[in-house]
Amino acid sequence: MAKDDNLPLFETKSAKGRILFQIYSLLIFVGTCFIFAYRLSHIPAKGEPGRWAWMGLFFSELWFCFYWFVTMVVRWNPIYRNTFKDRLSHRYEKALPGIDIFVCTADPVIEPPVMVINTVLSVMAYDYPPEKLSVYLSDDGGSDLTFYAMLEASRFSKIWLPFCKKFKVEPRSPEAYFRTAFEPLGEPVLAKEWSTVKMLYEDMKKRIENTTKLGQISEEISKEHKGFNEWILVASRHDHQTILQILIDGRDSEAVDIQGQPLPTLVYLAREKRTQYHHHFKAGAMNALIRVSSRISSSPIILNVDCDMYSNNSKSVRDALCFFMDEENGNEVGFVQFPQAFENLTKNDVYSSSLNVTMKIEMPGFDGNGGPCYIGTGCFHRRETISGKKYNKNYKEDWKRWSNGNVEESTRVLEETSKVLASCSYEENTQWGKEIGLKYGCAVEDVLTGLAIQCRGWRSTYFSPERKGFLGVAPTTLLQSLVQHRRWSDGDFQIFASRHCPFVLGYKKIPLKLQVSYCIYPLWAPTSLTTLYYVIVPSLCLLRGISLFPQISDPWVLAFVFVIFLHRAYSLGECIWFGGTFKGWWNDQRMWLYRRTTSYFFGLLDYILKRLGFTKSTFLITTKVADDNVSQRYEQEVMEFGTSSPMFTILATLAMLNAFCLFGGLRRVIADLETMVWEQFALQILLCGLLVFINLPVYQGLFFRKDVASLPTSVSYQSTIFALLACAIALY
Repeated sequence: MAKDDNLPLFETKSAKGRILFQIYSLLIFVGTCFIFAYRLSHIPAKGEPGRWAWMGLFFSELWFCFYWFVTMVVRWNPIYRNTFKDRLSHRYEKALPGIDIFVCTADPVIEPPVMVINTVLSVMAYDYPPEKLSVYLSDDGGSDLTFYAMLEASRFSKIWLPFCKKFKVEPRSPEAYFRTAFEPLGEPVLAKEWSTVKMLYEDMKKRIENTTKLGQISEEISKEHKGFNEWILVASRHDHQTILQILIDGRDSEAVDIQGQPLPTLVYLAREKRTQYHHHFKAGAMNALIRVSSRISSSPIILNVDCDMYSNNSKSVRDALCFFMDEENGNEVGFVQFPQAFENLTKNDVYSSSLNVTMKIEMPGFDGNGGPCYIGTGCFHRRETISGKKYNKNYKEDWKRWSNGNVEESTRVLEETSKVLASCSYEENTQWGKEIGLKYGCAVEDVLTGLAIQCRGWRSTYFSPERKGFLGVAPTTLLQSLVQHRRWSDGDFQIFASRHCPFVLGYKKIPLKLQVSYCIYPLWAPTSLTTLYYVIVPSLCLLRGISLFPQISDPWVLAFVFVIFLHRAYSLGECIWFGGTFKGWWNDQRMWLYRRTTSYFFGLLDYILKRLGFTKSTFLITTKVADDNVSQRYEQEVMEFGTSSPMFTILATLAMLNAFCLFGGLRRVIADLETMVWEQFALQILLCGLLVFINLPVYQGLFFRKDVASLPTSVSYQSTIFALLACAIALY
């Protein structure tokens, strides 16, 4: 036993097969050098057609090469972690720290109450001493419907938690469990309880859904709990007092489940909202939770999850503690980030939402370069680090000094005294949102907050267990996916173009390779310009008869063919290696193009307009529900359009432009077949043809589909006119 006490609680391993990756990187670099040599040695003379198009293409390729270099820095040394939970239990089972769990929701329509309480119940049922768990729901929608759902969940938890622990249920979200688990007919005891608990859950779900459909709480329901009286004073979701209700007080000896075991503390919070105050979106909600929880439970570790990211692994808390409580390296760990994963992905991931490459290569690469970024959900924090504390190499956590039972006031007194901590005026003339808590003023406050924590000397850790820690809901329409990436690219570029730039904020504070790694996402926005150039200009030059690439018989063409083929072949191999399909890889290529030409371009435009004072920051919530027809098309992997959007207009215009240019280019080749003019334009025709092929779903949406999910007629007219106008200007 003494020997075991000296063993680490986690281990770190470098990725295997890195020699192959390094050879690939070297070959791509050499091939790119030949491409640049060709560009510089074959610049058209002054006055020669295509000179400026050639120069623009050269600078675009330079930018692509620079961005590729950044991705190589991220991918160069990925590391993977493994935990030893048995050692943790052996040493600390009787001295495990308290855990405060934050769940954030903002709209009962976009984020249905049933989904919210499933996430809440899943984290309440962690394989962890329940008296050391405190679960807080931040309801920025200020909805009595969500409060009612939480009240129902608090009652159902008395049955659900002992059921989970008795039969070792996974996952511990009731909805996910009963949807995926089969009734255990061969085990009579379990089968009887299974049926009973499922029936009770369905009854609760039906009551919540019926109340949600009505849109208001009945008089009968309002008598069930004193908390409903708070909504008498609510003017609107944007104008109301702080509503704070402790639905289960873990300190109360009567707060027990049906087997007499203690229940976790459960708290509902709708922070104060007033129209004259900026509420700072999710960052403001998180900061209010940090303050309120410090008064009620004050646990040393904080987990935050989005309301759609239910716990899929009941041992995730213990995994995280293996990093925090490791005797040798634990004291430097500021936060532990779990991967973001989704349960509703289609077989071929039609909208490329799986984030496979990001979560399985890039985040471990961040970890190898100094620590992963904070992605806003599925993350365990030290309370001290997220509250602004700087790391000191002599720092050593004393877990015994934290106590969940240090508050002696009654529940009612505790509720009233804690409300002021969530008031609008509490943060005035303080460092909240600046040096304390989550950062304000950025659409991706999570990334900025994580960077600030690392710059204060803390190390972050990435952990991806074999069984995913959290599962969420991916976008089910094309527009949802594009809008989500638009917000991300806007916020990431805002960081890069400010004093919070990793090279400025992180100078001499974090490793240079981590500074470079942080650029991979902020550079999405400017990359849209070079992508748009490459999608438009070569095609228009093909239409006009201007060659921008070497002839097919020229040896220089080998450099282009080699780099393109090797780069895409490696990408395909990577996708297959991580469980993808060929069609899934092709969908990823399509979405890569769509996001760069729309989401990232509009993200850049949003940033510029905000800097010029024409617009203000907004936070768009991705809807977590879809009607049956949308869900059916998503499952069939039929691309969903169905509405007018500037982003759809750009996609359709680019698709039509490349179709016209391909037709014009082929017409020229066929007309001059005897002169072998096709040799000059082979690569341009290939590029234009590839763009046409990748846009097949757009052509279907424009001309062949007649369902409600096709592109509107107005988009068809606009895109055709814009494309014809561009072609006419090019030919003029």
